[in-house]
Amino acid sequence: MNIIGLLGKITLINALPVLAFNMKGVVMATVLVSATGLIIGILLGIAAKKFEIKVDEKVALVRDLLPGNNCGACGYAGCDAMAEAVAVGKAPVNGCPVANSAVHAQIAEVMGTEAGEVDRQVAFVKCAGTCDKAKVKYNYVGIKDCKQANVVPGGGPKQCTYGCTGYGSCVDVCEFDAIHIVDGIALVDKEKCTSCGLCIKECPKNLIELVPYKAETKVRCNSKDKGPVVKQGCSIGCIGCKLCEKACQYDAIHVDDNLALIDYSKCTNCGECVKKCPTKVILSELTKNPNQAKAV
Repeated sequence: MNIIGLLGKITLINALPVLAFNMKGVVMATVLVSATGLIIGILLGIAAKKFEIKVDEKVALVRDLLPGNNCGACGYAGCDAMAEAVAVGKAPVNGCPVANSAVHAQIAEVMGTEAGEVDRQVAFVKCAGTCDKAKVKYNYVGIKDCKQANVVPGGGPKQCTYGCTGYGSCVDVCEFDAIHIVDGIALVDKEKCTSCGLCIKECPKNLIELVPYKAETKVRCNSKDKGPVVKQGCSIGCIGCKLCEKACQYDAIHVDDNLALIDYSKCTNCGECVKKCPTKVILSELTKNPNQAKAV
């Protein structure tokens, strides 16, 4: 045996106590960490039971049925808040405008009640001032946003200060692809509209309102100006002539503040006001252009 081999054996023998001591330390550390983890786990389990917040099962069931858009159209912060309100009776089972009648019925079943009939509503833009009908008073080169354009002199480039600027702020907030800019104005696809109300809140001109889905007659104007002023800015605007009011046999349309307004609770969609309107600003789905079949 050479000297190098002998020295190696001596070194190994001397290192054995150190290795044994290190292994003992590792085992002790492992046991200590495991015991600490076990104790913490037990304490957390006890705390979870002691401070547990009981959740109403109905809240979870209703939340699962809601569409989850969190649009706030129901008047609550989101679907979670809406579910809690329904569960405690603060909100009706058919309070979500995005959900359809089938979902309302399911929620009612969870709550042990009836949903009742809800007349569907859709958004409607009260403007017909397309590019060929509305006059422009200056070229607008600012940010293409309705709210931004509304703060410039005259409320935008169109002669009519009440009309749709057509920059699509309403389009940007719609989560259902239900509203688009067509020929310079916003148009709603009633088949896609869920009446969430986001476009209504977004429009700085207050041009958009909810109307019954079944309504076939609508006034496409929001101008409060007198007839001569209206004609200066738009060839199709309401001039407040009251011919529609006189033609209606059901007391369903009246001119208020130079603008024709329809009472949908009385309107029978007879179309007499449409026939009498000299500017053709009153829209009837029975007589409108087939290309606008889905737009309201």
